[in-house]
Amino acid sequence: MRWLLRGTLLALVGWGVTLATIWVWARRDDRRAADVIVVLGAAQYDGRPSPVLKARLDHALALWDAGLAPRVLFTGGRREGDAWSEAQTGRRYAMRHGVAPEAIILETASRTTTASIQGAASLLKPRGLTRVLLVSDPFHMLRLELLARANGLDPRVSPTTSSPIGASRERTLEYMVRESFAIPVDVLRAVIGRVLPAANG
Repeated sequence: MRWLLRGTLLALVGWGVTLATIWVWARRDDRRAADVIVVLGAAQYDGRPSPVLKARLDHALALWDAGLAPRVLFTGGRREGDAWSEAQTGRRYAMRHGVAPEAIILETASRTTTASIQGAASLLKPRGLTRVLLVSDPFHMLRLELLARANGLDPRVSPTTSSPIGASRERTLEYMVRESFAIPVDVLRAVIGRVLPAANG
């Protein structure tokens, strides 16, 4: 019984530390020169970005205009019934705002955060492009940085400040709580993913 109580207490402390770290990372803007700006996808409507995706795209375009990277990578696949992927929507929006098509890289298969970073890494590392400037909502920053590092990238983070998610304290807290459970799962998967191949080798 004592071990159960200790284990529960440690789990609660760990969860609290994770939630606090998400809050701290949400307020970091580590914008520096990079090889690529990587924009995480969000919902789109027949080729038009949702308000959340538009906020991410506008922030990425500001970083592009500031000359922080020569390329932009958009992530995000299609949901059932969609004609456009999130990544294609990002490219369309960026080109309308002056980004040359040859400067754009697309990752169009992912449906989750983990798959987005894995897909981005698989496209960028063979080209020697590992310094990435990650763009998404503030609540997303810690998990994105951890996933990027786990996939062999050298990340900086720069969250958008204009997302409608951030306009509501309740909604922001809801997303942060979700992240606090998703991060340990992703970290555990990353550790297992490294340990198993080593053990089998």
